[in-house]
Amino acid sequence: MARVLVIEDDAAINDVVTTRLTRDGHAVTQAFSGSEARLLLGGAGEKDVAFDVIICDLMLPGATGEELVGLIRGRDEATPVIVISARTAAADKIDLLHLGADDYLTKPFDLDELAARVEVQLRHRGSTGPLGGVLTWRRWELDPEARTLTVAPDEGGERGGAVSLTKIEFNILEALVRRPNRVFSKSELFELAWGEPFAGDDSTVAVHVSNIRAKLRETGTDDYVQTVWGMGFKLA
Repeated sequence: MARVLVIEDDAAINDVVTTRLTRDGHAVTQAFSGSEARLLLGGAGEKDVAFDVIICDLMLPGATGEELVGLIRGRDEATPVIVISARTAAADKIDLLHLGADDYLTKPFDLDELAARVEVQLRHRGSTGPLGGVLTWRRWELDPEARTLTVAPDEGGERGGAVSLTKIEFNILEALVRRPNRVFSKSELFELAWGEPFAGDDSTVAVHVSNIRAKLRETGTDDYVQTVWGMGFKLA
């Protein structure tokens, strides 16, 4: 499962792309304006991007696609960006590629082709980027490929070992560890962990976080997952 951000102000196009990529097993987050995309990409002080691939239109309210590509590239050289646009001029494509886009698809496009290009970018990134590496946070070590969580022993040499997690529980922890300084809303965690649009039930995510804490209690790391009241969860 990859985390995909779709930035497209045409709701019909955004929805059909999201539906297709979700069916392919990805966790898709939607943005319908450049300003909304800026919020999802994080503040100016953050140094990474919370997504594994970004699909971006050019003609957007609030901030243009060119501005967003520049923002992403200024913070993260590795995250693939696929531009989708009605512009067909070769000069536009060349300018975007020089700016830092990894691929360019002209509207109207075929969904199968877009899905294939997403997979190509993910394969390229998986061999060198964050998707393929072991993630660590304090005493935790998460292996996204093996889908395992191992907790190192504490200072007394005790309370460590492997922790058995369900698929959803692992997805939640992976999302948190990839962006340890970010507060995730319950809707964001739902979409990242389940790979489908948020259904509006906050309790679903809260119950899974409670189960995660219960499993971590024996390792003494259950307090790593912090509740930010009125907002969501983050790592402590």
